[in-house]
Amino acid sequence: MTKYIFVTGGVTSSLGKGIISASLAKLLQARGYRVTIQKFDPYINIDPGTLNPYEHGECFVTEDGAETDLDLGHYERFLNVPTSQANNITTGRIYQNVINAERQGAYLGKTVQVVPHITDEIKRNMRILGNSGEFDIVITELGGTVGDIESLPFIEAVRQFKWEEGANNAIVIHLTLIPFLAAAGELKTKPTQHSVKALLEYGIQPDILVCRTEHPISQDIRKKIALFCNVNVNAVIESRDASTIYDVPLLMMKEQLDKTVLSKLKLAQKNEPDMESWKEFLGRLKNPTSEVRIGLVGKYVELPDAYKSIIEGFVHAGSKNECKVKVEYIHSEGIYPDNAHEKLGHLDGVLVAPGFGSRGIEGKIDTIRYVRENNVPFFGICLGMQCAVIEYGRNVIGLEGAHTTEIDENCAHPVINMMEEQKKITEKGGTMRLGSYPCDLKKGSKAFAIYGRTHITERHRHRYEFNSAYLQQYEDAGMIASGINPESKLVEIIELKNHPFFIGGQFHPELKSTVANPHPLFVKFVAAAKEHAKKPSK
Repeated sequence: MTKYIFVTGGVTSSLGKGIISASLAKLLQARGYRVTIQKFDPYINIDPGTLNPYEHGECFVTEDGAETDLDLGHYERFLNVPTSQANNITTGRIYQNVINAERQGAYLGKTVQVVPHITDEIKRNMRILGNSGEFDIVITELGGTVGDIESLPFIEAVRQFKWEEGANNAIVIHLTLIPFLAAAGELKTKPTQHSVKALLEYGIQPDILVCRTEHPISQDIRKKIALFCNVNVNAVIESRDASTIYDVPLLMMKEQLDKTVLSKLKLAQKNEPDMESWKEFLGRLKNPTSEVRIGLVGKYVELPDAYKSIIEGFVHAGSKNECKVKVEYIHSEGIYPDNAHEKLGHLDGVLVAPGFGSRGIEGKIDTIRYVRENNVPFFGICLGMQCAVIEYGRNVIGLEGAHTTEIDENCAHPVINMMEEQKKITEKGGTMRLGSYPCDLKKGSKAFAIYGRTHITERHRHRYEFNSAYLQQYEDAGMIASGINPESKLVEIIELKNHPFFIGGQFHPELKSTVANPHPLFVKFVAAAKEHAKKPSK
């Protein structure tokens, strides 16, 4: 029988429910249990696909083409197990399902209400992964904070779910804050007491409290929290601020969070968690033997969460190379031909990031020209790859006016063009080329050497592609299409022959990089940056 764990948040947002959920899942997985995590978001958007990155951060894409919350990236990076559409549900999707069912007459004329119809649909989605037979434990993270109006149907659904499943089959972990008041010189438990009281008002008694804090929680404070929040003392878990999110599983293991959870769920302790490979990863991460400076050139650099998976890809690749990767965020709007050396000359590598729209695109193109001409390792992702094609067409092949039709529909040379199947689509949400697609690599190419095989799959999120009508001109001029989709014949990877490292991918490799399996393109890009760093001062 599948067991269920619900993770709620109180006092304030951004306490790290996603990292706590992923860390607990990692520990349970390391004990031999089959674990997955799902995220329930209270916003009314169907998914984050149409949200501005400034609003919501990165949109994470799953193997099956779902546009999801960035926390699913943490789940995959920690567990090394792919997620799916079933792992991310929003209020919008819940209401859409209920309204569609009502239109089809599924409720037999009943008045459709939040209780029971919305809550029943929430519970149905909570059980989808558990009913699949693939998992022993399903962890469900509830977005938002207890007390938020939009979270109420989810909280009520959890209350009902716990009652239906029984105390030993479904538990609630409440993540809360123990603030330190400098003026008083002490930690304060009152916000946590109020947060638990709010949960109790909705009919939910948390089973475990995870307390975010900047300072150690004494045994006396643990007893006080336990007494006033109706939990056992060993169910008060300290969650100290950590230097890296990858420390958190080991910190939670030290606090015996996994043991407490298994005890509450009446599950066998099995073996102690096997975290040796995780510790080795952390050892390399914290004890680098070299350092590189890599510029991340994009248009959303004010909010690093917009590039969360890219940053974590560098963390994984840095550990693999025993190298500290210092990422320098550079706004593409501020780069021009006359200041490119000043902005980029000190870097050991440059990644041009994905994105949409015209803002900052010329700066990306100017960036690519500089790194191409100066033999600086370059990695282009999605729009970054497309900008490399545009730059090469303009400045090497001589295609004056080369551009993407996303920006200029009437450009003289549409070297990047909208995919045929996209031209009739008018709706924005969930309509791009999304999810995993195959790619065949050319033997003898850099891409083939990096992957070590001819057939790969990568995740996509785009509407525009390399215009194959120009492919022969590009290959004749030295830009090789080293990765081709075997079905559509679309160009997936471009590279330059005579350059230390110049690769662009139409896909998003960052979405598949995990602690256990750092993505090879990131690993080799960091390795190339290490080699570049050894050269005389630039």
